[in-house]
Amino acid sequence: MKYNEILEGKHCLHFIGAGGSGILPLIQILAREGYSITGSDNNPGDNLEAARAAGAKIFIGHHADNIRNADLIVYSAAIMEDNPELIAAKQSGIPLLERGEFLGALSGRYKNTICIAGTHGKTTVTAMITQIMLDAGADPTAVIGGRLESIGGNGRAGKSGIMVCEACEFADTFLKLYPDISVILNIDEDHLEYFKTLDNLIASFRRFCKKTSEFLIINGDDPNVARAAGGLDKKLITFGTNENNDYYTADIRKNNKVETTFALMERGKKLTDITICIPGKHNIGNAAAACVCALRCGLSLEKIKASIQNFTGAARRFEILGKINGVTIADDYAHHPLEVQVTLNAAKELGYGRVIAVHQPFTFSRTATLLNDFAAALSIADAVALTPIMGSREKNTYGIQSADLAAKIEGCRCFETFGQAGEYALDIAKPGDLIITLGCGDIYKAAKLMLTNNPEQSY
Repeated sequence: MKYNEILEGKHCLHFIGAGGSGILPLIQILAREGYSITGSDNNPGDNLEAARAAGAKIFIGHHADNIRNADLIVYSAAIMEDNPELIAAKQSGIPLLERGEFLGALSGRYKNTICIAGTHGKTTVTAMITQIMLDAGADPTAVIGGRLESIGGNGRAGKSGIMVCEACEFADTFLKLYPDISVILNIDEDHLEYFKTLDNLIASFRRFCKKTSEFLIINGDDPNVARAAGGLDKKLITFGTNENNDYYTADIRKNNKVETTFALMERGKKLTDITICIPGKHNIGNAAAACVCALRCGLSLEKIKASIQNFTGAARRFEILGKINGVTIADDYAHHPLEVQVTLNAAKELGYGRVIAVHQPFTFSRTATLLNDFAAALSIADAVALTPIMGSREKNTYGIQSADLAAKIEGCRCFETFGQAGEYALDIAKPGDLIITLGCGDIYKAAKLMLTNNPEQSY
Protein backbone atom coordinates (compact mmCIF):
# COMPACT_ATOMS: atom_id res chain seq x y z
CA MET A 1 0.00 0.00 0.00
CA LYS A 2 1.24 3.48 -0.87
CA TYR A 3 1.96 6.03 1.83
CA ASN A 4 -0.60 8.54 0.56
CA GLU A 5 -3.30 5.86 0.51
CA ILE A 6 -2.55 4.90 4.12
CA LEU A 7 -2.94 8.48 5.34
CA GLU A 8 -5.73 9.58 3.02
CA GLY A 9 -8.51 11.13 5.08
CA LYS A 10 -6.60 10.53 8.35
CA HIS A 11 -6.03 13.20 10.96
CA CYS A 12 -5.40 11.55 14.35
CA LEU A 13 -2.69 8.89 14.51
CA HIS A 14 -2.07 6.73 17.57
CA PHE A 15 1.22 4.93 18.29
CA ILE A 16 1.40 1.96 20.67
CA GLY A 17 4.91 1.78 22.11
CA ALA A 18 5.60 5.46 21.55
CA GLY A 19 8.83 5.35 23.58
CA GLY A 20 10.59 3.02 21.15
CA SER A 21 13.50 4.34 19.11
CA GLY A 22 11.75 3.20 15.93
CA ILE A 23 8.46 4.93 16.73
CA LEU A 24 9.79 8.29 17.92
CA PRO A 25 11.09 9.51 14.52
CA LEU A 26 7.73 8.71 12.91
CA ILE A 27 5.97 10.79 15.57
CA GLN A 28 8.39 13.67 15.05
CA ILE A 29 8.00 13.58 11.25
CA LEU A 30 4.22 13.30 11.23
CA ALA A 31 3.69 15.90 13.96
CA ARG A 32 5.69 18.37 11.90
CA GLU A 33 3.50 17.54 8.92
CA GLY A 34 0.44 18.63 10.89
CA TYR A 35 -1.10 15.38 12.10
CA SER A 36 -2.65 15.06 15.55
CA ILE A 37 -0.60 12.46 17.41
CA THR A 38 -1.34 10.34 20.47
CA GLY A 39 0.78 7.53 21.86
CA SER A 40 1.26 5.23 24.81
CA ASP A 41 4.01 3.37 26.62
CA ASN A 42 4.48 1.63 29.95
CA ASN A 43 7.93 3.03 30.56
CA PRO A 44 8.57 6.78 31.08
CA GLY A 45 11.77 8.07 29.54
CA ASP A 46 13.53 10.58 27.32
CA ASN A 47 11.84 9.41 24.10
CA LEU A 48 8.38 10.05 25.51
CA GLU A 49 9.45 13.52 26.57
CA ALA A 50 10.73 14.11 23.03
CA ALA A 51 7.40 12.91 21.62
CA ARG A 52 5.56 15.32 23.90
CA ALA A 53 7.90 18.12 22.84
CA ALA A 54 6.91 17.38 19.23
CA GLY A 55 3.26 17.91 20.16
CA ALA A 56 2.09 14.36 20.82
CA LYS A 57 -0.30 13.54 23.66
CA ILE A 58 1.30 10.62 25.51
CA PHE A 59 -0.43 8.17 27.86
CA ILE A 60 1.56 6.22 30.44
CA GLY A 61 0.17 2.69 30.51
CA HIS A 62 -1.70 0.72 27.85
CA HIS A 63 -5.49 0.98 28.02
CA ALA A 64 -8.17 0.35 25.41
CA ASP A 65 -9.55 3.89 25.84
CA ASN A 66 -6.28 5.36 24.57
CA ILE A 67 -7.17 4.54 20.95
CA ARG A 68 -10.66 6.02 20.98
CA ASN A 69 -9.92 9.11 18.82
CA ALA A 70 -7.58 7.44 16.33
CA ASP A 71 -8.07 7.29 12.57
CA LEU A 72 -4.98 5.08 12.18
CA ILE A 73 -3.06 2.99 14.72
CA VAL A 74 0.62 2.05 14.43
CA TYR A 75 2.22 -0.38 16.86
CA SER A 76 5.81 -1.31 17.69
CA ALA A 77 7.10 -4.82 16.94
CA ALA A 78 7.89 -5.07 20.66
CA ILE A 79 4.18 -4.97 21.53
CA MET A 80 2.85 -8.36 22.63
CA GLU A 81 -0.38 -9.92 21.43
CA ASP A 82 -2.06 -9.55 24.83
CA ASN A 83 -1.58 -5.77 24.87
CA PRO A 84 -5.02 -4.25 25.63
CA GLU A 85 -4.64 -1.47 23.06
CA LEU A 86 -3.61 -3.89 20.34
CA ILE A 87 -6.59 -6.14 21.18
CA ALA A 88 -8.94 -3.15 21.13
CA ALA A 89 -7.44 -1.92 17.87
CA LYS A 90 -8.05 -5.26 16.15
CA GLN A 91 -11.66 -5.24 17.33
CA SER A 92 -12.31 -1.59 16.46
CA GLY A 93 -12.05 -1.69 12.70
CA ILE A 94 -9.64 1.25 12.80
CA PRO A 95 -6.80 0.74 10.27
CA LEU A 96 -3.87 -0.93 12.05
CA LEU A 97 -0.26 -1.19 10.89
CA GLU A 98 2.94 -2.55 12.42
CA ARG A 99 5.63 0.12 12.62
CA GLY A 100 7.78 -1.52 9.93
CA GLU A 101 4.89 -1.63 7.45
CA PHE A 102 4.17 2.03 8.03
CA LEU A 103 7.83 3.02 7.66
CA GLY A 104 8.05 0.95 4.49
CA ALA A 105 5.12 2.81 2.97
CA LEU A 106 6.65 6.11 4.08
CA SER A 107 9.95 5.26 2.38
CA GLY A 108 8.13 4.75 -0.91
CA ARG A 109 7.06 8.39 -0.93
CA TYR A 110 10.56 9.69 -1.71
CA LYS A 111 12.41 9.86 -5.01
CA ASN A 112 15.73 9.00 -3.39
CA THR A 113 15.55 6.79 -0.27
CA ILE A 114 18.93 6.01 1.26
CA CYS A 115 18.82 3.03 3.65
CA ILE A 116 21.62 2.18 6.07
CA ALA A 117 21.70 -1.45 7.18
CA GLY A 118 24.01 -3.72 9.17
CA THR A 119 24.29 -5.38 12.54
CA HIS A 120 26.37 -2.55 14.02
CA GLY A 121 26.80 1.16 13.35
CA LYS A 122 23.48 1.91 11.62
CA THR A 123 22.50 4.80 13.86
CA THR A 124 25.89 6.50 13.73
CA VAL A 125 26.15 6.28 9.94
CA THR A 126 22.53 7.34 9.41
CA ALA A 127 23.16 10.34 11.67
CA MET A 128 26.41 11.16 9.84
CA ILE A 129 24.78 11.07 6.39
CA THR A 130 21.86 13.15 7.65
CA GLN A 131 24.23 15.74 9.12
CA ILE A 132 26.30 15.93 5.92
CA MET A 133 23.15 16.49 3.85
CA LEU A 134 21.83 19.12 6.24
CA ASP A 135 25.13 20.98 6.14
CA ALA A 136 25.10 20.79 2.34
CA GLY A 137 21.56 22.23 2.18
CA ALA A 138 19.97 19.03 0.85
CA ASP A 139 17.00 19.22 3.32
CA PRO A 140 16.44 15.46 3.82
CA THR A 141 13.75 13.63 5.74
CA ALA A 142 15.49 11.43 8.31
CA VAL A 143 14.62 8.38 10.39
CA ILE A 144 17.40 7.70 12.91
CA GLY A 145 17.57 5.21 15.77
CA GLY A 146 19.07 7.82 18.11
CA ARG A 147 18.84 11.52 18.79
CA LEU A 148 20.79 13.85 16.51
CA GLU A 149 21.22 17.17 18.28
CA SER A 150 21.06 19.29 15.13
CA ILE A 151 17.53 18.09 14.31
CA GLY A 152 16.35 18.02 17.90
CA GLY A 153 15.40 14.36 17.86
CA ASN A 154 15.37 11.10 15.92
CA GLY A 155 13.20 12.20 13.02
CA ARG A 156 13.04 15.12 10.64
CA ALA A 157 10.53 16.08 7.95
CA GLY A 158 12.40 17.58 5.01
CA LYS A 159 11.01 19.21 1.88
CA SER A 160 13.30 17.50 -0.63
CA GLY A 161 12.78 14.13 -2.27
CA ILE A 162 15.55 12.60 -0.14
CA MET A 163 15.00 10.27 2.79
CA VAL A 164 17.84 8.95 4.95
CA CYS A 165 16.57 5.92 6.81
CA GLU A 166 18.01 3.48 9.33
CA ALA A 167 17.10 0.00 8.11
CA CYS A 168 16.78 -2.59 10.89
CA GLU A 169 16.97 -6.28 10.05
CA PHE A 170 14.98 -7.46 13.09
CA ALA A 171 12.04 -9.62 11.96
CA ASP A 172 12.90 -8.67 8.36
CA THR A 173 11.64 -5.13 8.93
CA PHE A 174 14.04 -3.76 6.31
CA LEU A 175 12.38 -5.88 3.61
CA LYS A 176 9.36 -3.58 3.87
CA LEU A 177 11.42 -0.56 2.77
CA TYR A 178 11.88 0.76 -0.77
CA PRO A 179 15.60 1.66 -0.95
CA ASP A 180 17.12 3.44 -3.92
CA ILE A 181 20.60 3.42 -2.36
CA SER A 182 21.61 0.94 0.35
CA VAL A 183 24.66 1.03 2.61
CA ILE A 184 25.54 -2.37 4.15
CA LEU A 185 27.98 -1.93 7.03
CA ASN A 186 28.43 -5.48 8.35
CA ILE A 187 26.57 -8.71 9.07
CA ASP A 188 27.10 -10.49 12.37
CA GLU A 189 25.12 -13.10 14.31
CA ASP A 190 22.17 -11.29 15.87
CA HIS A 191 18.41 -11.71 16.31
CA LEU A 192 18.89 -15.46 16.12
CA GLU A 193 15.65 -15.95 18.03
CA TYR A 194 14.06 -14.93 14.71
CA PHE A 195 16.63 -15.88 12.03
CA LYS A 196 17.79 -19.11 13.75
CA THR A 197 21.04 -19.28 11.74
CA LEU A 198 23.62 -16.90 10.29
CA ASP A 199 22.83 -18.29 6.83
CA ASN A 200 19.20 -17.21 7.19
CA LEU A 201 20.32 -13.75 8.30
CA ILE A 202 22.62 -13.39 5.28
CA ALA A 203 19.78 -14.57 3.01
CA SER A 204 17.55 -11.79 4.36
CA PHE A 205 20.27 -9.21 3.70
CA ARG A 206 20.51 -10.59 0.16
CA ARG A 207 16.79 -10.02 -0.35
CA PHE A 208 17.26 -6.49 0.96
CA CYS A 209 20.08 -5.94 -1.55
CA LYS A 210 17.84 -7.17 -4.36
CA LYS A 211 15.20 -4.58 -3.42
CA THR A 212 17.69 -1.72 -3.87
CA SER A 213 16.94 0.03 -7.15
CA GLU A 214 20.05 2.12 -7.89
CA PHE A 215 23.26 0.95 -6.22
CA LEU A 216 24.76 -0.73 -3.16
CA ILE A 217 27.57 0.65 -1.00
CA ILE A 218 29.01 -2.31 0.90
CA ASN A 219 31.77 -3.12 3.36
CA GLY A 220 34.18 -5.00 1.13
CA ASP A 221 36.12 -6.33 4.13
CA ASP A 222 33.14 -8.27 5.53
CA PRO A 223 32.79 -11.79 4.06
CA ASN A 224 29.16 -12.06 5.19
CA VAL A 225 28.31 -8.84 3.35
CA ALA A 226 30.11 -10.19 0.29
CA ARG A 227 27.92 -13.30 0.44
CA ALA A 228 24.79 -11.18 0.70
CA ALA A 229 25.61 -8.84 -2.18
CA GLY A 230 27.84 -10.97 -4.43
CA GLY A 231 26.68 -12.03 -7.87
CA LEU A 232 23.67 -9.72 -7.98
CA ASP A 233 22.83 -7.65 -11.03
CA LYS A 234 23.45 -4.49 -9.05
CA LYS A 235 26.00 -1.71 -9.14
CA LEU A 236 28.36 -2.35 -6.20
CA ILE A 237 30.60 0.23 -4.56
CA THR A 238 32.93 -1.12 -1.89
CA PHE A 239 34.63 0.53 1.07
CA GLY A 240 36.88 -0.73 3.87
CA THR A 241 40.52 -0.96 4.84
CA ASN A 242 41.68 -3.26 2.06
CA GLU A 243 43.21 -1.65 -1.01
CA ASN A 244 41.06 -3.86 -3.26
CA ASN A 245 38.02 -1.79 -2.28
CA ASP A 246 36.81 1.11 -4.43
CA TYR A 247 37.32 3.36 -1.40
CA TYR A 248 39.53 2.60 1.56
CA THR A 249 41.11 4.21 4.61
CA ALA A 250 44.85 4.62 5.08
CA ASP A 251 47.46 6.52 7.11
CA ILE A 252 45.42 6.55 10.33
CA ARG A 253 46.75 9.01 12.94
CA LYS A 254 45.53 9.48 16.49
CA ASN A 255 45.60 13.21 17.22
CA ASN A 256 44.38 13.13 20.82
CA LYS A 257 41.99 11.19 23.05
CA VAL A 258 39.00 11.45 20.73
CA GLU A 259 40.29 12.94 17.46
CA THR A 260 41.57 10.72 14.64
CA THR A 261 42.63 11.61 11.09
CA PHE A 262 42.76 9.20 8.16
CA ALA A 263 43.29 9.39 4.41
CA LEU A 264 40.28 8.54 2.27
CA MET A 265 41.53 6.74 -0.82
CA GLU A 266 39.79 6.00 -4.12
CA ARG A 267 41.38 3.19 -6.15
CA GLY A 268 44.91 4.15 -5.10
CA LYS A 269 44.40 7.92 -5.26
CA LYS A 270 44.18 10.00 -2.11
CA LEU A 271 41.03 12.12 -2.11
CA THR A 272 41.57 13.96 1.16
CA ASP A 273 42.29 13.66 4.87
CA ILE A 274 39.22 13.14 7.05
CA THR A 275 39.21 14.00 10.75
CA ILE A 276 36.62 12.50 13.11
CA CYS A 277 35.97 13.63 16.68
CA ILE A 278 34.25 10.52 18.03
CA PRO A 279 36.28 7.74 19.70
CA GLY A 280 36.79 4.16 18.58
CA LYS A 281 38.44 2.50 15.59
CA HIS A 282 35.04 1.31 14.39
CA ASN A 283 34.02 4.92 13.78
CA ILE A 284 36.73 5.27 11.14
CA GLY A 285 34.84 2.71 9.07
CA ASN A 286 31.53 4.38 9.87
CA ALA A 287 32.86 7.73 8.70
CA ALA A 288 34.25 6.18 5.52
CA ALA A 289 30.85 4.66 4.72
CA ALA A 290 29.10 8.00 5.27
CA CYS A 291 31.66 9.85 3.13
CA VAL A 292 31.33 7.39 0.25
CA CYS A 293 27.55 7.60 0.32
CA ALA A 294 27.59 11.39 0.33
CA LEU A 295 30.12 11.50 -2.51
CA ARG A 296 28.01 9.13 -4.58
CA CYS A 297 25.00 11.36 -3.94
CA GLY A 298 26.89 14.23 -5.57
CA LEU A 299 27.90 16.25 -2.50
CA SER A 300 31.20 18.10 -2.53
CA LEU A 301 34.20 16.60 -0.81
CA GLU A 302 34.93 19.81 1.08
CA LYS A 303 31.44 19.99 2.55
CA ILE A 304 31.60 16.31 3.49
CA LYS A 305 34.97 16.73 5.17
CA ALA A 306 33.87 19.77 7.20
CA SER A 307 30.61 18.14 8.27
CA ILE A 308 32.27 14.92 9.44
CA GLN A 309 34.84 16.85 11.46
CA ASN A 310 32.05 18.75 13.25
CA PHE A 311 29.99 15.62 13.92
CA THR A 312 29.99 14.77 17.62
CA GLY A 313 27.88 11.62 17.51
CA ALA A 314 24.30 10.51 17.98
CA ALA A 315 22.82 10.27 21.44
CA ARG A 316 23.63 7.12 23.41
CA ARG A 317 26.65 6.37 21.20
CA PHE A 318 29.56 6.80 23.64
CA GLU A 319 27.84 9.91 24.89
CA ILE A 320 29.70 11.71 27.67
CA LEU A 321 26.99 12.92 30.05
CA GLY A 322 29.04 14.67 32.72
CA LYS A 323 31.25 14.28 35.76
CA ILE A 324 30.68 13.75 39.46
CA ASN A 325 33.51 13.88 42.01
CA GLY A 326 36.08 13.62 39.23
CA VAL A 327 34.44 10.51 37.72
CA THR A 328 33.27 10.74 34.09
CA ILE A 329 29.81 9.28 33.35
CA ALA A 330 29.08 8.04 29.81
CA ASP A 331 26.33 6.08 28.11
CA ASP A 332 26.26 3.78 25.09
CA TYR A 333 23.60 1.79 23.24
CA ALA A 334 25.78 -1.33 22.92
CA HIS A 335 23.65 -4.45 23.30
CA HIS A 336 25.53 -7.06 21.27
CA PRO A 337 28.85 -8.61 22.36
CA LEU A 338 30.79 -7.08 19.48
CA GLU A 339 29.34 -3.64 20.22
CA VAL A 340 30.20 -3.99 23.90
CA GLN A 341 33.70 -5.09 22.92
CA VAL A 342 34.46 -2.17 20.60
CA THR A 343 32.91 0.33 23.01
CA LEU A 344 34.93 -0.88 25.99
CA ASN A 345 38.11 -1.10 23.91
CA ALA A 346 37.54 2.49 22.80
CA ALA A 347 37.01 3.51 26.42
CA LYS A 348 40.26 1.81 27.43
CA GLU A 349 42.17 3.85 24.84
CA LEU A 350 40.99 7.19 26.20
CA GLY A 351 43.33 7.34 29.18
CA TYR A 352 40.89 6.97 32.06
CA GLY A 353 42.10 5.40 35.29
CA ARG A 354 39.65 2.50 35.27
CA VAL A 355 36.60 1.68 33.14
CA ILE A 356 33.54 0.53 35.10
CA ALA A 357 30.67 -0.94 33.07
CA VAL A 358 27.04 -0.95 34.18
CA HIS A 359 25.16 -3.20 31.78
CA GLN A 360 21.49 -3.99 31.25
CA PRO A 361 21.21 -7.21 29.19
CA PHE A 362 18.55 -6.99 26.48
CA THR A 363 16.15 -9.89 25.75
CA PHE A 364 16.34 -13.34 27.27
CA SER A 365 17.07 -15.06 23.95
CA ARG A 366 20.07 -12.87 23.13
CA THR A 367 21.50 -13.19 26.64
CA ALA A 368 21.12 -16.97 26.66
CA THR A 369 22.44 -17.50 23.11
CA LEU A 370 25.44 -15.17 23.41
CA LEU A 371 26.17 -15.63 27.12
CA ASN A 372 29.85 -16.52 26.76
CA ASP A 373 30.42 -13.77 24.19
CA PHE A 374 28.86 -11.18 26.48
CA ALA A 375 31.00 -12.40 29.37
CA ALA A 376 34.18 -12.08 27.31
CA ALA A 377 33.27 -8.59 26.06
CA LEU A 378 32.24 -7.23 29.47
CA SER A 379 35.41 -8.64 31.04
CA ILE A 380 37.35 -5.94 29.17
CA ALA A 381 36.09 -3.50 31.82
CA ASP A 382 37.89 -3.24 35.15
CA ALA A 383 34.63 -3.76 37.03
CA VAL A 384 31.12 -4.74 35.96
CA ALA A 385 27.67 -4.28 37.47
CA LEU A 386 24.57 -5.89 35.94
CA THR A 387 20.90 -5.00 36.23
CA PRO A 388 18.01 -7.39 35.46
CA ILE A 389 17.51 -8.49 31.85
CA MET A 390 15.11 -6.28 29.91
CA GLY A 391 12.78 -8.81 28.31
CA SER A 392 11.11 -6.35 25.94
CA ARG A 393 9.05 -8.39 23.46
CA GLU A 394 9.91 -11.76 25.07
CA LYS A 395 8.86 -13.97 27.94
CA ASN A 396 11.63 -15.75 29.86
CA THR A 397 11.25 -19.24 28.46
CA TYR A 398 15.03 -19.64 28.69
CA GLY A 399 15.26 -19.55 32.47
CA ILE A 400 18.10 -17.07 32.11
CA GLN A 401 19.02 -14.41 34.70
CA SER A 402 21.66 -11.72 34.92
CA ALA A 403 23.28 -13.83 37.66
CA ASP A 404 24.12 -16.45 35.02
CA LEU A 405 26.11 -13.85 33.11
CA ALA A 406 27.68 -12.43 36.29
CA ALA A 407 28.97 -15.89 37.23
CA LYS A 408 31.19 -15.82 34.12
CA ILE A 409 32.72 -12.39 34.84
CA GLU A 410 35.28 -12.05 37.61
CA GLY A 411 34.09 -9.79 40.41
CA CYS A 412 30.82 -8.94 38.67
CA ARG A 413 27.90 -7.81 40.86
CA CYS A 414 24.12 -7.94 40.16
CA PHE A 415 21.61 -5.34 41.36
CA GLU A 416 17.83 -5.13 41.22
CA THR A 417 17.55 -1.41 40.47
CA PHE A 418 19.42 1.20 38.47
CA GLY A 419 19.90 3.20 41.65
CA GLN A 420 21.66 0.32 43.42
CA ALA A 421 23.89 -0.38 40.41
CA GLY A 422 24.81 3.29 40.11
CA GLU A 423 25.51 3.61 43.82
CA TYR A 424 27.88 0.63 43.65
CA ALA A 425 29.70 2.05 40.61
CA LEU A 426 30.17 5.42 42.29
CA ASP A 427 31.33 3.78 45.53
CA ILE A 428 34.16 1.91 43.81
CA ALA A 429 35.09 4.70 41.35
CA LYS A 430 37.99 7.06 41.94
CA PRO A 431 38.70 10.45 40.38
CA GLY A 432 39.87 9.91 36.81
CA ASP A 433 37.77 6.77 36.29
CA LEU A 434 35.03 6.28 33.68
CA ILE A 435 31.65 4.73 34.43
CA ILE A 436 29.79 3.74 31.26
CA THR A 437 26.24 2.41 31.09
CA LEU A 438 25.67 -0.09 28.30
CA GLY A 439 22.46 -1.39 26.72
CA CYS A 440 19.64 -0.53 24.32
CA GLY A 441 16.90 -0.43 26.96
CA ASP A 442 16.59 2.30 29.59
CA ILE A 443 19.92 1.80 31.36
CA TYR A 444 20.75 5.44 30.55
CA LYS A 445 18.57 6.24 33.55
CA ALA A 446 21.27 4.73 35.78
CA ALA A 447 23.76 7.22 34.36
CA LYS A 448 21.39 10.11 34.98
CA LEU A 449 20.79 8.96 38.56
CA MET A 450 24.51 8.95 39.20
CA LEU A 451 24.80 12.52 37.92
CA THR A 452 21.92 13.70 40.09
CA ASN A 453 23.71 12.12 43.06
CA ASN A 454 20.46 10.47 44.07
CA PRO A 455 21.23 6.76 43.69
CA GLU A 456 18.60 5.66 46.17
CA GLN A 457 15.84 6.68 43.72
CA SER A 458 14.45 3.72 41.77
CA TYR A 459 13.20 3.44 38.21
